[in-house]
Amino acid sequence: MPISIQVTEGLLTREGERDVFPLVADALLRAHGLTGNRFMTPNVIGHLVVSPESGSYVGGKSQSLAIVEVKVPSATFPNAEVKQAFVGAVTDIIDRFKAGGHPRERTFVNVTYAVDGAWGIGGKAYSNAEIGEAIQQGAS
Repeated sequence: MPISIQVTEGLLTREGERDVFPLVADALLRAHGLTGNRFMTPNVIGHLVVSPESGSYVGGKSQSLAIVEVKVPSATFPNAEVKQAFVGAVTDIIDRFKAGGHPRERTFVNVTYAVDGAWGIGGKAYSNAEIGEAIQQGAS
């Protein structure tokens, strides 16, 4: 599950830039009860992009901004509780590592769903049922 974390330069501490991705990945797995799953854990991938504040805009003004986007199979985030747990945890992680006065309301979390059957890993397109089977096998 690709995770893209985009922050403005100086928004996170040095420690935060190093630790934010592993913690967000862990939050995604925890929200779904998949911590340690042998199929899912190595397939939570992504990157951190740090951009100059002059290239980040909120309300048409150059300001600090944190955007966390996750692309997942459409069977993921099955209910409001899982969604809220993930969004809250990610926002708390950004707050924990912010270097200055970045307000919570400028941290955005977005989930994008892949069409069933269009989720690919290693050249194989997985349906939601196949992803579910792989996750179950990864738990044993």
